[in-house]
Amino acid sequence: MRAESDAPGESELTDRERLAIRIEIAIVLTVTFGVSGISAALSLLDSALAPGGVGGRTVALNASRSEHSLIDLLFQLLGVLRLAGWAALGLYLLWRSGIGPRLIGLGRFRPHADGLPGLALAAIIGVPGLGLYLAAHAMGFSVTIVPSALDEHWWRLPALILAACANSFAEEILVVAYLITRLRRLGWTENSALFASALLRGSYHLYQGLGGGLGNLVMGLIFGRYWQRTNRLWPLILAHATIDAVAYIGYTALRGHVSWLP
Repeated sequence: MRAESDAPGESELTDRERLAIRIEIAIVLTVTFGVSGISAALSLLDSALAPGGVGGRTVALNASRSEHSLIDLLFQLLGVLRLAGWAALGLYLLWRSGIGPRLIGLGRFRPHADGLPGLALAAIIGVPGLGLYLAAHAMGFSVTIVPSALDEHWWRLPALILAACANSFAEEILVVAYLITRLRRLGWTENSALFASALLRGSYHLYQGLGGGLGNLVMGLIFGRYWQRTNRLWPLILAHATIDAVAYIGYTALRGHVSWLP
C-alpha cells in the first residue's frame, strides 16, 4: 500500500534524525494547521457555552476586511498568499529531504487520469457533505456557515476562486502529502498516519461545529487513502478546489433565493 516505498531516504533513521523530523513536524503544524485546529476547538467550545449554543453562531469564511474596495482586495490576496506560502513550505521541506513534487503526485497534470477522479471525489464528498451540514444545522450541532460575505466588488468572483484554490493546495500538500510522508519516515503504519492526517483536517474545521469536524475527518480518510493507493495528489487538489468554489459561488448566487439554505 505504501506509494512511496521507492522514495529516497528510506534507510534506517538515527535518533538525531528522528528528533529532527519530529521537531520539523511540530514547527510546521505550529505555524499552519495545528494551531488552527486548537483555535477551532476553542471556537467550538466558546459557541457551545454561548447563550444560543452552537446553532446560534454564524461564521463567515470569506468576509470583507475593509470598506475600501482596493484595500479589501489586497487583504483577500494576502490570505491567498499566506496559504500559498504554507503549501510552498511543505513542498520545500520534502524537496530538501530528497522527495520532489513528482514523488508525491504533483508531476504533470493528466486530464483523464487526474481530472475525472478529481471531479468524482468532489461529488462523493461535496453532495453528502452538504446534506450533513444541513442536517447538523437543523439539529443545532452546526454553526450557520456563510461561505462568502464579500461585498459586491468587481473582483469578488476571481477572489473566491483564488481562495478555493489556495485552500486546496495548502491543505492537500501539507495535511496529506507532507504529513503522511513524514510520519511514514518515522515508521508509522499507513493506517495510523492516515488517521493522524484525517484527525488534523477535522480539528481545524471544528469552528463549524461537530458536524463540520466529523465531515472533514471523513473527507480526510477518503482523500488520504486515495493518495496512499494512487500517489496522485492532483485529484485531491482539484476535488477540494471544486468543492470550495461551488460552495463559495453557489452561496453567493443562491443566498436569499432558496428556503433551504441557512
